Amino acid sequence: MLKIQDYRPQPFIDFTKAENVQAYEAALKKVRAELVGKHYPMVIDGERVDTAEKLTSLNPCDTSEVVGTTAKATIEDAERALQGAWKAFETWKTWDMDARARILLKASAKLKERRLEACALMSIEVGKNYAEADVEVAEAIDFLEYYARSAMKYSGFGSSETTWFEGEENGLMSLPLGVGVSISPWNFPCAIFVGMLAAPIVVGNCVIAKPAEDSGLIAGFIADIMYEAGLPAGVLQFLPGVGKDVGEYLTTHAKTRFITFTGSRAVGLHINEVAAKVQPGQKWIKKVVLELGGKDGMIVDETADLEVAITAAVQGAFGFNGQKCSAMSRLIVVDAVYDDVVNGFVERAGKLKMGTGEENANVTAVVNQMSFDKIKGYLELAPQEGKVLLGGEAPGECNGKQGYYIQATIVGDVKRDARMAQEEIFGPVISVIRAKDWQDALDIANSTEYGLTGGVCSRDRARLEQARQELEVGNLYFNRKITGAIVGVQPFGGYNMSGTDSKAGGPDYLAYFMQLKTVTERW
Repeated sequence: MLKIQDYRPQPFIDFTKAENVQAYEAALKKVRAELVGKHYPMVIDGERVDTAEKLTSLNPCDTSEVVGTTAKATIEDAERALQGAWKAFETWKTWDMDARARILLKASAKLKERRLEACALMSIEVGKNYAEADVEVAEAIDFLEYYARSAMKYSGFGSSETTWFEGEENGLMSLPLGVGVSISPWNFPCAIFVGMLAAPIVVGNCVIAKPAEDSGLIAGFIADIMYEAGLPAGVLQFLPGVGKDVGEYLTTHAKTRFITFTGSRAVGLHINEVAAKVQPGQKWIKKVVLELGGKDGMIVDETADLEVAITAAVQGAFGFNGQKCSAMSRLIVVDAVYDDVVNGFVERAGKLKMGTGEENANVTAVVNQMSFDKIKGYLELAPQEGKVLLGGEAPGECNGKQGYYIQATIVGDVKRDARMAQEEIFGPVISVIRAKDWQDALDIANSTEYGLTGGVCSRDRARLEQARQELEVGNLYFNRKITGAIVGVQPFGGYNMSGTDSKAGGPDYLAYFMQLKTVTERW
C-alpha cells in the first residue's frame, strides 16, 4: 500500500555543473525540433477534436516566433465535455483508490523521463530560465507523487475516525463530488496545471481542464502524459479556450460541481460570486477553491544577517521576473539598517542579466502584451511615489530580439499606502518601504488586503515568535526567500484576498474534492 511517509520531494538539478547545462541545451534542441510549431487539439471523451479557430502561443522573449497553437473551444465544446465527464464519472468513481493512485505514479514516472523536455518547452513558451523551469517540473512530479499517497487515507469505509458506540457499527465514507472545472494560470503552467487536476482526479472526480491561453503547449504536453499513463476516456477533458467564454460558461453551469482557479483577484472574486448563484436545475452548493494574488512583504530588522536578507530579497523579488503570486514585491526595512540593506539590494540586483529563457538569463521577458502594458503603467507611476534606484524602463527588446522585456526595477522610500505598495504588479518592480522600528514594520506588512506569503529576516527570537502569531499570511518564512514552497513540506495557500487558504500540497487538500457520508448499522 502506498504510504505518505514514503514521499520525498524531487531534488533540483544543479546547473553549476557543466554536464547539466549541456543536457538542458540538448533538450532545447530536441524541443525545437519536435514540439515548437506543434498543434494541440482539444481532447473530449478520449477523442482529439479540433476547431476552426486556433489559439496562438508566442515566445515572449521573441514575439516574432509562434511557439505553437491549440484548439479554441466553443461553448458547445464545453457542454459536450461536461456531459461526457459526467458519463465517465459513473465508472471512474467505482475504481479503487489505489488503482487511481497508480495512474498518477505512472504519470510521474513518465514526466521524470521527459523532465528536461518539459523544462525546455517552458523556457521557450513562457520565458523561464533553467532553474525556474526545473523547480516547476519537480513540483509537478511532487504533486503527482504526494497526492497519490495522500489518497490512501480516504480509501474505504471508516477511513475517517469515529467514536465507538455500543451496539452499532459507525463509519465515515469519503466520496468524490462529481465533475469540476480547473482553470489554471500561465505563470506555473506545468506544476499548477498538474496539481489542480491530479488532486480531484485521484479521489474519483472527473475534471475539465482549461489552461491559460498563453501556455497551451506545455498544458497539452502534460495532458498527453496523463492519457499515456492510463486515464480512461472522459476523466480528464482537455479544453483550451478563452476564459471569458468557456470558463464563464462552465463556472456558471448547473452541472458543474466544483471549481478550482488560480489567477488574479478580480477574476477569482467574479468566479466566487457567479458560482454562489444557484442555477435552475442545480442540486448542490458548488465548492470553489481559489488561489489568488498577493502583495507580499519581507521585513528586515536591525538584528538581521544583512547578507542573508539581501540574498533573500533578490531571489524572492526577481525569480521569474516577479511573476509569482508569492514573489516579494515589498521590502520593508527598519530605519536603522535601511541604507545598508537598500544599497546592497540595488547592487546585487544590478548584476542580474537580462535575456531569454533559452540563454538562462536572470531576468527574461514578461508573459504577454497585457502584462507588459500594465507594468509599464507602474513604471510611469514610480517617480511620483518614490525614488527609482534601479531600472525603471521597459525597453521591449533585448539583444536584437523584440519581446516583453522589463528592467529589474527597485523604487525606494515608497509610502505604505501608495498604489505601488498596495496593488499587485506581477512583474520585476519592487517597492522598498522604510519603517521606524520593528512594530512599525509589522504594521506595514499587514497593511494590504492580501495574505499570501511574507517573511522576516531577524535574529531576535521574540520578534520571530510575534510574527509567527501576528503576520497575516498563509505562508511565512524566516531568514530565507519567501518563494519556492515545496509540496508536502510547505503546504501553500493564502487567506484574506489571496484565496481560500486551501493549502495545495498539504495533508488536507484532497478533502476539498470529497464529501462525507456517515453510515450507521444497528446490530
